[in-house]
Amino acid sequence: MMVGGPERTPGNARGTLREQLAPKRPKTERGTSMSVPAPTAATRWRCSLCGNLTRFDVTRTTRAVEFVHLDLAGEPRVDEREVLEDTIESVRCRWCNATDSVQLVPRPGAEEDGPASD
Repeated sequence: MMVGGPERTPGNARGTLREQLAPKRPKTERGTSMSVPAPTAATRWRCSLCGNLTRFDVTRTTRAVEFVHLDLAGEPRVDEREVLEDTIESVRCRWCNATDSVQLVPRPGAEEDGPASD
């Protein structure tokens, strides 16, 4: 019995079960991953297909360093977390399931250049 699972061989061209179930990342023409812009203080997401402004499914990849504290019973708790990289891979509208229609639009009342100075 193999602990790490079967290795990829010429007869096993599809790869391991983990590789088969891994989400497929969208690729650009150069072969790098596309990322969806995150909303800022001046922008928000809007589905141009149905008009949704509030409900989205976000798929993201995050690399982080965490300080994990284990209590005497062995229960882990994250005390500190430093995000090294956070990439939004896709944003899907919860109302109409569109993934290619979500866009950034200005927030109402948000100033684009920041607060005005006197």
